Amino acid sequence: TQALELKKHLESTGKKVLYIETGALFRQFVESNDSFAAKRTSEVINSGQLMPAFFPVYLWAHELIRNYTGTEDIIFDGVARILDEAPIIASAIEFFKIDKTFVFHIAITDESAITRLQSRGQGRADDASITKIKERLALYQKDTVPVIDYFKKREHVQFFEIDGEPEVAAVTSEIIKALA
Repeated sequence: TQALELKKHLESTGKKVLYIETGALFRQFVESNDSFAAKRTSEVINSGQLMPAFFPVYLWAHELIRNYTGTEDIIFDGVARILDEAPIIASAIEFFKIDKTFVFHIAITDESAITRLQSRGQGRADDASITKIKERLALYQKDTVPVIDYFKKREHVQFFEIDGEPEVAAVTSEIIKALA
């Protein structure tokens, strides 16, 4: 939600934006072919597990290489979820000479996460039960929190911890203020 709000804001100021959402790239991949890789990807996603590092890197790197012209702001949504991905995205940022890197961690309680995931209404298998959601939250603690720590310590990264509990517009406002 917040990545799309940020995209709208940036575009409203006349900026071009390359928006790369890893989850959507996985869904497109699964829907676009019936290969073994697509079937296996669907199994992993439906089980609520994280994909191994090579696959999200392949998807977002392909989008970046194919679509980045050097003039857009880039929004990565859902990148990086495991520590193995973090230095790879850092190397891509260096390679493309992106001089301003902002990382936002939008923090919410587990209770809020459960409520929001259950209300998404997308019929996603990984949102189907409290048990699956709690498994995903445990994976987040184990796998994604170290990524947050990685980016907090990176030189040339401006890291922002944003309270994600208020209404969408209030959170968006805090993100926009951080960019100023």
